[in-house]
Amino acid sequence: MENRNQPKLILKDGSEFEGKNFGANKSVAGEVVFATGMVGYPEAITDSSFKGQILVMTYPLVGNYGVPREEFWESSEIQISGLIVCNYIDTPSHHASIETLAKWVKREGIPAIEVKDTRLLTQKLRTEGVMLGKIIFGKNNVRFEDPNLRNLVVEVSTKEILSFGAGSHTVVLIDCGEKKNIVRRLVARNLKVMVVPFNTDVLKLDFPFSAVIISNGPGDPKMAVKTINNVKKIIKKGIPILGICLGNQILALAMGGTTYKLKFGHRSQNQPVVENGTKKCYLTTQNHGFAVKKIPKNFKEWFYNANDNTNEGIIHNTSPFMSVQFHPESSPGPLDTDFVFDYFLKRAGIVSNKKK
Repeated sequence: MENRNQPKLILKDGSEFEGKNFGANKSVAGEVVFATGMVGYPEAITDSSFKGQILVMTYPLVGNYGVPREEFWESSEIQISGLIVCNYIDTPSHHASIETLAKWVKREGIPAIEVKDTRLLTQKLRTEGVMLGKIIFGKNNVRFEDPNLRNLVVEVSTKEILSFGAGSHTVVLIDCGEKKNIVRRLVARNLKVMVVPFNTDVLKLDFPFSAVIISNGPGDPKMAVKTINNVKKIIKKGIPILGICLGNQILALAMGGTTYKLKFGHRSQNQPVVENGTKKCYLTTQNHGFAVKKIPKNFKEWFYNANDNTNEGIIHNTSPFMSVQFHPESSPGPLDTDFVFDYFLKRAGIVSNKKK
């Protein structure tokens, strides 16, 4: 007899993958993407860059080290629409674990299913490109939905100005869906970090600051019109600016560059990135489905991807305006590019004392 609660993942092309539920009994739709990291599922599923997406984890064991306290997450809640794994482990073992992954996703209303052939699913997404999909429970059907048609930045950005850390220098972080570790790495440099909503005109803020950082975030960068227009004002004033991930694309668009959608994106902790003009290659954490195509005038390519030669960062020829497509704050992932923060602060004329 058919179990009506037995879920299915259905892709827009008609492909179906039967699964076993360990999350919320809820039908959802979104963009199906895959991430290849061996660890870091708590950080990944709380990363706002995954908003509106059904995430497929390629590593075959997920849940094996449980869930840590919220202070180790990248946002205050789970951001993905649904989770697909090969094997869910319900007996975690880790000193920082406070509960199982199943309890967490159920409490937050996120469907999570085991699909045994995640290898086939991932190969399909690599060959044909990421596509729309839905997780269906029984007769509780839903329509396919493209999250990139929404301004997802509005959904994940802070609604108020937040303050973190202390120091003689203040930096403004424009929150387009920022990962908390960006704040942590800046605070570790004895900086005061003011996190502001995505649509903030920072030139009208009633406190002094030395530099601006544009955070990572979800969706199509062209949807972030208000942020793009405000970045144009920041550039005209000559205020030092650093973009991270979505921030790389927003800076490029603000300065006259262009962006495009990648076939299956970069979502992993082992993306090789080469610093242009050198033989230095760094391993980086990445999570994005769009990239910079045309480099703006008076900018040059700072980094490029060693796998597919896509842009991984831009830097102004003379002024302290720069951005990277990868995550220098990591979490999870290698710490190879933490130096980007120090390089930017030095170019911005800010002296910081980095703590370990």
